[in-house]
Amino acid sequence: MPLAKERIYTVEDIEALPDGQRAELIDGEIYDMAAPSPVHQFIISGLHDQISSYLASQKGKCRLLLSPFAVFLNQDDYNYVEPDLSVVCDTSKISGRGCEGAPDWVIEIVSPTTRSRDYGIKLFKYRMAGVKEYWIIDPSENRIAVYDFENESMYTAYTLSDKVPVGIYDGDLQIDFSALNI
Repeated sequence: MPLAKERIYTVEDIEALPDGQRAELIDGEIYDMAAPSPVHQFIISGLHDQISSYLASQKGKCRLLLSPFAVFLNQDDYNYVEPDLSVVCDTSKISGRGCEGAPDWVIEIVSPTTRSRDYGIKLFKYRMAGVKEYWIIDPSENRIAVYDFENESMYTAYTLSDKVPVGIYDGDLQIDFSALNI
């Protein structure tokens, strides 16, 4: 008896979801996304303020994008993610669909339903796609894991009361987590 074939989903399946239903597609598998918690939103708001203020002061070309924002990591029909925050410095990657390829910096805020995905499959996918820096913010563990893929460092751990240097800016930008009032 032949083995049953597992269905491989595509970006077309994601686009066909009912309005308001959010999901990510990783290697042809769909992962539903729950609504973010208030703590998640407080963190995103505070990060947005600090990062966008820095980017504006530098008058640079990097753009900060908040979820929901489509990132087509592998530029194929089988991978579509929505990082909580993305910084894209090569603005030619930004299209009408989203980001075509890897952002320079990706931040994910862990929730109970995304924990294994953020620390596992997304860590691998972001690294392989060419993301330079990946932060995993884990409010329930009071931890920030910073992966500097550009410099091949495993990771550096911080707490939600630390100032965390941003590697892609050579430490010129430091995110003050104590100022987020979480």
